Amino acid sequence: MISFWEQSSFFKYDTIIVGSGIVGLSMAASILEKDPDNRVLILERSVVLGGASTKNAGFACVGTPSETLWDLRELGREGCFNLINMRYKGLQRLRQRLGDDKIGYKQVGGHELIGEDGLHYLKELDKLNELFKPIFGGPPYEIANHKIDEFGFNKDKVKALVYNKYEGHIDTGKTISNLIQYVQKLGARILAGAEVVDYVKIDSHKVCVKVKNPLKQPETYDFHAKSLVLCTNEYSNKFIKNCGIVPGRGQVLITKPIPNLKVKGIFQFDQGFYYFRDHENRIIFGGGRNLDLEGEQTYEMKTTPKIMNNLKKLLKEVILPGVDFEIESEWAGIMAFGEKERAPLIDSLDENIFAAVRMGGMGVAISSYAGDIIAEKLLKQQKEVAVRPSL
Repeated sequence: MISFWEQSSFFKYDTIIVGSGIVGLSMAASILEKDPDNRVLILERSVVLGGASTKNAGFACVGTPSETLWDLRELGREGCFNLINMRYKGLQRLRQRLGDDKIGYKQVGGHELIGEDGLHYLKELDKLNELFKPIFGGPPYEIANHKIDEFGFNKDKVKALVYNKYEGHIDTGKTISNLIQYVQKLGARILAGAEVVDYVKIDSHKVCVKVKNPLKQPETYDFHAKSLVLCTNEYSNKFIKNCGIVPGRGQVLITKPIPNLKVKGIFQFDQGFYYFRDHENRIIFGGGRNLDLEGEQTYEMKTTPKIMNNLKKLLKEVILPGVDFEIESEWAGIMAFGEKERAPLIDSLDENIFAAVRMGGMGVAISSYAGDIIAEKLLKQQKEVAVRPSL
């Protein structure tokens, strides 16, 4: 039974956000920056806040040439331009909001490793630079083959390097921790271990969100709000019909410290399916989903020998040839991709139901941009309600 005091103080809000990853937290920040009096509740199914955001490799990037050319074919010039624009603007917004120190951001530049079969990408760099120059204020991509020796890569495998000076890396644990503190200081309330099982739209200015009662199942706690924002990414199929989202597991490892490590910066190859970076003289290396795309469409957060053995082989043969290294730990996280649609879903689903999902592995980059877009629509909708009812 819920008491009168509990009902009046803990179950009624202006806005409920489902998901405490970087998208959900950024959503709360954008709403409260624009409307400090908005009563915001964030619901997180896990007992640990941050969702899948703290399972990543800590990249602050917008896309390699090979991946971007894929987007260009799928989305066209305008769609591809908009995608890169939201990623870059989102990164700048995140930096502006918290400051580089609180997110551990370093603009070290991003590199794509190009093998023999990818040399044709180099012929299209001018086309990409022309398209994206208005976003960055200069051409983002340049050939940097002289760095292959500098980083110590296997020259038989790496035939070219493409550099983008506008990219960097972040400390995702630090980012999430400081973002949590930031939104709580603004007034957001966060509940961990609160698994949303369903929601019911009551009318244009009221939604009932049902949260599992762990002590007395199948009963639920019913939370009410004027607006609901779904920031559930890979779990969105549960709440959004026909959103075309498929999960994509990202497996990651980290080495023990390597003396005199030459590799500095962030790196990707094979259309972004592989990605690695340095961190305190270690290498963080993830990817390999393309080895088993169907098998990696899973919600299981565990590593597999097939992917891990492949990552270790590439470390030894391509990235760190002739260098002794040991693996310290490995983990897995879940990303969300469009089954057919590559662009993220950042929009209203109904009059007072919104979603920011389908991030395609770029949640860090897109999150702050998505928060600002939805906040503007949500607050406008709330203000347009002629008579603000008492919840």
